[in-house]
Amino acid sequence: MSTLQTSTPRSTTPHGTGSAPVRGRTPFWTAVLVIAKREITTRLKSKGFVTPTLIVLALILLGSVLGPRLGDMFSSTDQVAVTAESESAISALGEDFETVAFSGVDEAREAVADGEVDYAVVPDEANPTGLQVIADREAPSGVMNMLSVSPEVEILDPNAPNPFIVYLIGIGFGLVFFFPAITFGMTIAQSVVEEKQSRIVEILLATVPARAILSGKVLACSVLAFAQVTLYAAAAIIGLMLNGQQLNLEGLTAPIIWFVVLFTLAFISLAALYGAAASLVSRQEDLSAASSPIMMLIMLPYFLIIAFSNNETVLAVMSYIPFSAPVAVPMRVYLDSSAMWENIVAVGIVAVTAVLAIMLASLIYERSVLKMGAAVKWSQALKK
Repeated sequence: MSTLQTSTPRSTTPHGTGSAPVRGRTPFWTAVLVIAKREITTRLKSKGFVTPTLIVLALILLGSVLGPRLGDMFSSTDQVAVTAESESAISALGEDFETVAFSGVDEAREAVADGEVDYAVVPDEANPTGLQVIADREAPSGVMNMLSVSPEVEILDPNAPNPFIVYLIGIGFGLVFFFPAITFGMTIAQSVVEEKQSRIVEILLATVPARAILSGKVLACSVLAFAQVTLYAAAAIIGLMLNGQQLNLEGLTAPIIWFVVLFTLAFISLAALYGAAASLVSRQEDLSAASSPIMMLIMLPYFLIIAFSNNETVLAVMSYIPFSAPVAVPMRVYLDSSAMWENIVAVGIVAVTAVLAIMLASLIYERSVLKMGAAVKWSQALKK
């Protein structure tokens, strides 16, 4: 008596469909690296990315070489009529003044009237400076300011930061945060929408987890952003070296280090949120409305630092807000107004925010990237 043996056939369900186990699924980190490599290669082959980058590099290089020399190119030397008594006073003012000696005051006055010189500086015992300026039609304010008598000034804190320099440094940190975040955030967003419109994302999801796709895009744009900023900084340094000048980073080394750490974490958060926002829409035309909340997060530190770069109280509050900390903390370090523990707490807040932003963005991306048609609201994407 024989026994009939049967075997269960293998499932023929296509990969990624039905309830059968998905076979051939790419490991998460392998998929992330593959997606990142694909994104980087695509951007480097795009004229829309390469051409503006080269133009900005050229402008930075040209500006850093020619900028310090513009003053010399447009400056002119004043011809000044002097006498033996006043010649030493004008010669001490520098090379911007060329002296023409005359024997007396009347001869110097005639030279000004005839247009031979720009103006004259002659002795005058009645004036506190001991000098008199003779001009034809308009008083030469430059030489008058340089010859004026000023009271002696005592500086109690000579090492205090100059408010204008502080303002410029704040603007610099704000711009470095502002432009890369917007540029590469929109790059991620446009890439997500393009893949939705062309249905490429449906093919990718057959073998690649949704979170790996988003993570790969964030990684790629982070690499490109930091590479671009590094190129810009290198161009500026090379230009200054060719110009014979040295880059003065006195007092800025520590703020720059804090900025790099905080900007890295904040950029990752913003890039992930841009990808999530793009997954909510199916058309490029709807992208601006979906990403407007993220745009506000980027514009916040830029405009606040313009208005309150010298207000230490506002900077202290900004240092604990995740998307303004990359600008506020370096400014406080430069002003020496923050303790080390405050800076570490600020980094911790930004790091936790980055983790939460990635988790939130991944959740929204997974639930929205395959939805076509009308734009999905953020609240709808968060609902199961």
